[in-house]
Formats: sequence, structure tokens, C-alpha cells
Amino acid sequence: MLKILLVEDETLFAKSVARRLERDNYDVEITSCIADAKASLNTVLPDVLLLDVRLPDGSGLNLLEDIRISDEKAWKDLPIIIMTAYGELEDAISAMKLGATDYLKKPVDLDELVLLLSKVLANKQISQQLDYSHRRDRQVTDKTTMVGASSAITALRQQIKRIALLVDNSTESHPVVLISGETGTGKDVAARLYHQSGSWNNKPFVHVDCASLPSELIEAELFGYERGAFTNAHQAKAGLIEVAEGGTLFLDEVGELPLPLQAKLLNVLERRVVRRLGSTKEIAISAHFVAATNRNLTDMVADGTFRSDLFFRLNILELVLPSLRQRQDDILLLVDHFVEKIARRYGLVSPILSSDSITAIQQYSWPGNIRELQHVLERAVMLCQQGIINSSDLFLQAVPRVESTASSNEENQKLETMKLEDVEKYLIERALLRTNGNVSQSARELGLTRMAMRYRMDKYQL
Repeated sequence: MLKILLVEDETLFAKSVARRLERDNYDVEITSCIADAKASLNTVLPDVLLLDVRLPDGSGLNLLEDIRISDEKAWKDLPIIIMTAYGELEDAISAMKLGATDYLKKPVDLDELVLLLSKVLANKQISQQLDYSHRRDRQVTDKTTMVGASSAITALRQQIKRIALLVDNSTESHPVVLISGETGTGKDVAARLYHQSGSWNNKPFVHVDCASLPSELIEAELFGYERGAFTNAHQAKAGLIEVAEGGTLFLDEVGELPLPLQAKLLNVLERRVVRRLGSTKEIAISAHFVAATNRNLTDMVADGTFRSDLFFRLNILELVLPSLRQRQDDILLLVDHFVEKIARRYGLVSPILSSDSITAIQQYSWPGNIRELQHVLERAVMLCQQGIINSSDLFLQAVPRVESTASSNEENQKLETMKLEDVEKYLIERALLRTNGNVSQSARELGLTRMAMRYRMDKYQL
């Protein structure tokens, strides 16, 4: 239940407000002076403070100022609604200058008060969510590293830093960066490294997984909406494109966007403006756009599932991530990196790898790329005994090699001796190999939805 602190010395009015708010499931505490209000604030911080200006022991504006200059961050962020007598416009102006959230004129319309409280609390929740997302993404971005010493990864890091430098020096709109590669190759890491390499690294990094957002919600999530734009749109909401203002918007799995949204995204990229659902106003944006895909967009353009004009707009600066089997020299570096990171996360001493486990890792084809390697190592770190990871801890020896050239008869014999889960995993691995890691195409070949395919890949750590 949301708590309201009402500071009002007119007893009848205070009780009337409390009864009305309690009907809407608010918990209301009434104090009649500044001293009692401060005592209450020091005990339990309310969700909203309703503050009268004329009080027996001073002006409510003085309490407002004390709260806003306090060293307590929670006090500074506390929504405060000032109530001032009709005609005392100067008090309302002073209150807003001191940091009041809003004000109401007396006599207060109680229905108007309830609506204002709903609006203030909704804005507070959005602000807290955005602040949390910003702090979380800043923390993740600060830790981004692209591990590897191979020529392919060294060249990729140099490309990313060069593009970020050129964008910093550009006075025009920022070019779109397209990152392509198989599933699990680290496209999100490349996007964060690009963000981290630019002068805008202290601005938001907003990751949008186009494949996981429901089709009926993705437009509202990306573009935002105004109040009343559709059923249950009770409050206006900024879209993720707006939230990324000045920073980076990472459109992961951009090939999964429905065709109508592809047209709207193209308009955003071309004109650098966004319009919320239900609004006629266009908002200028200056975010840096990064798109990623594991699909062949050229083939999608050919079969009509991806707009050619959007493809040409995206395909200006392309970064191609190599698969793990194409960077054999980096595998042991990645192993050391993940083992140390995973052990630290669980408060363990980093285990060492036996020679047979190193051989197994180097010989395995890794169809799930870096993501699969990380999952395998996490399980091994947690289950290994006496601080040594043996090949048996990796569970790789029971996995059919997806590059096998065995005849169909031999494959059938293998399948006959497998358990159901082993067969399912084997078929998924083969499909991923045939499609070069293209999840959507593999799902179609196996007769699965993309979400079902993703579920099974996570289940089998692929």
C-alpha cells in the first residue's frame, strides 16, 4: 500500500482528504506542523508528501527547501505536492522553483488530487526504472572486454575503435553499425565495446532484443505512446529509442522485426525523429544505432521478409564476427577468462584444467560458439572436484561431433542407441551447423517456432 504524508493543520479538511485517499487504497498519515512532519520523515519515508504552505510553526516552503537541500538522496527524490490558497500564485511559483513536483490550489478538488497522485507516482516509477537501467547498463558496459589475440579479433577491435573515433569527429548524424555473425559469437559484446569506445560512453546503452519482444508490444516499447493511445494506456511512456538519447540503441536480432515496423525504423534512421503512438509531435533524437543479426539479410531481402531500403540503410558499416572454430588461437584465452570470472562470481578458487580437458576443448567444434563455451565452463567450475577440471566435467565426450561425415546408416545406428534428449540435441546441432548458426532457419527446418528453438538451445546449452 502506498504511503502518503499529509501536512495540514485544518483538521476537517485533512480528515476529508484522508478518507478519500484511503478509499483508493492509500495509507495516509496526517501531521499538523513542520516539526511533526520532520519527525515522521525521519522514521518512515512516504511515497508522496502533500504539504500545505501555511502551518502553525512556519511556512511549508521552508520544509520543502530543507528536504531538497538535504544530504539524503531519498529526501531529494521524494515527490512533493504543495497545496496553496487560491490567489497565492507567488507561493506556487516559489514552490516550483524550490523543487516541488506539482501544486494544487485550495479548495482542493479531491478527484483532481487522486488523478495527480496517480500521475506523480507513475512518473516516479518510470524514473526509478530508467535510473536502474542506466546504472545497470553503465556497470555492464564498464566491464566489457573482447577477449582474444587472434588476427581476426585484433582487427575487429581496431575496426570498432576506429569507427567510434570517426563518429566522435563527425558533425553529421551518426552512421548505423551492423554487426553480423553466428549465434553466440559475441555480437552484444561488440556493440557494448563500440559504445564504450566513444565519447558518449557515459550515456545510456539500451539493449532491445527484437526476437523476444511480443509482436503486439514491440512498437509501443520502441516508439513509446501517449496517454489514451490504446486500451490500458493510462499514462504516457517514452519509448526505448527516446530512452537511448545521446547514447546507444542496440537492436539485437533486427532481422526479426515485422515488416511494418521495419518501415517505421527506416524513417527513424533516415530523419532522426521519433513519434510516439497516439501523438502528432515528432521528437528529434541523436542516439547511436547498432543493429545485429545472425541471419543472412541479403537472402531475406530476396525472399521479401526484409525491406531492401532498410537493409541498404543498415549495411553501411558492417562488423563480421568470426565463429569460435575460426579463431582456434583464442579458445584457451577465453577458457582462462571465463573460468576466472565464473569462479570469482561463486567465491571459488579458480580451478585448473587437466591436459585431457584442454584437448577435448580444442577438438570440439563449438556449434554454439562462445555462449556454449561459457555455459560448459560454468557447469564444470561448479561441479569439478579438488580444483581440477577433467574432460568428464565438460560432458563433451558424449556429444556427437556435428562435423561427422558418417554415412546415414551409421547415423541411424547412433540414433537408435541414444536417449530422446540426446537425439533432440543432436538434431538441433546438425541443423545449426547446416545453417551456419542461423537460429530462425534452423527452427524452420526442424518445424519449431523461434521461441521453442531458443528454449531448447538454452536447455542443451547450445
